[in-house]
Amino acid sequence: MRTQRRGQRGRGPRPWQPPRASRLTTARETLRTLTPAPLPRPTAKRTLDVLLGSALLLLASPLLAAAALALAVRHRSADVLTHSPRTGLHGRPFVLRSLRTRRLKLDVTSRLHHVVRGELSLVGPAPLAPGDVRNGSGGARHWRQELKPGLTGLAQVRHRSGMPWDEAALLDQHYAEHQGLRLDLAILAEAVRAPLRRAARAPRWRGKAHLSDTDHRLPGYRTAE
Repeated sequence: MRTQRRGQRGRGPRPWQPPRASRLTTARETLRTLTPAPLPRPTAKRTLDVLLGSALLLLASPLLAAAALALAVRHRSADVLTHSPRTGLHGRPFVLRSLRTRRLKLDVTSRLHHVVRGELSLVGPAPLAPGDVRNGSGGARHWRQELKPGLTGLAQVRHRSGMPWDEAALLDQHYAEHQGLRLDLAILAEAVRAPLRRAARAPRWRGKAHLSDTDHRLPGYRTAE
């Protein structure tokens, strides 16, 4: 009896332990806290931006590097980029950087890194400056805030027609209401096809632009006749 009592006194009171179900719940909560939140699944639009944007940026890199070097030598300045504050998705501001030239659309092409980073999309409304009234006012949500601005867009490829329904604001709103991967691909195709079409027509129209009515008159022609 004394031996048993001595053994019990040496052990002391056993510490309290939570029930098995509570321990499992605590372990699950700890694991949930340590596990990072799953990343959102990329949409088809974002996948197109990353894949096509990266490929175009890789192809254009030598030309962009040569243009940047030429600008640095010509202007004797290391800063060959423009820095413009713009409003992005959900009203988040960012700085738009592009080359200080418009030749061969290099200023637009130099913005491809914004597409890869996710600040721009290949297709979307033009990025506006903070405080622009077209972004909406009074703190109310505007449809532009729900769209990521684009490198090109419906307004950019259609605004030259001069038709009343082809105003930039109406075209941007139309894109917001009907956006989709098929429309994006059609806009990208038109953005590539339009400059090629203008380049092919330029020599033919340039020759006719210098002609006048007197150029078609026969030798010896007189007004009195």
